[in-house]
Amino acid sequence: MTVRIFHNHRCSKSRATLTLLEERGISCDVINYLETPPSAAELEKLLDMLGMTPRELMRKGEAEYTELGLDDPSLDDTALIAAMASHPRLIERPIVVANGKAALGRPPEAVLSIL
Repeated sequence: MTVRIFHNHRCSKSRATLTLLEERGISCDVINYLETPPSAAELEKLLDMLGMTPRELMRKGEAEYTELGLDDPSLDDTALIAAMASHPRLIERPIVVANGKAALGRPPEAVLSIL
């Protein structure tokens, strides 16, 4: 089983999720998504696997959210996904992908349902 985690080492939830997986003997492909952000196409796929809308996956407390005017309700999904691809800090984390499914590690134990 290949498990990928879109990880930010500065995020406590992301670190806790990675630790949880490692403690269960699960080896992960760790993607530091701030350095290697997912493309818009990959974000669309992740959103589909998560069953979430782009706005639900956005970190609304980040400065970029306000600076880019992303609180504008008239923005469509394409614009929001493009913003996340260009400004990966806007992406909620961590995202774990396994078995053709994805889960957001909030709380970290939520990812166990896809393993």
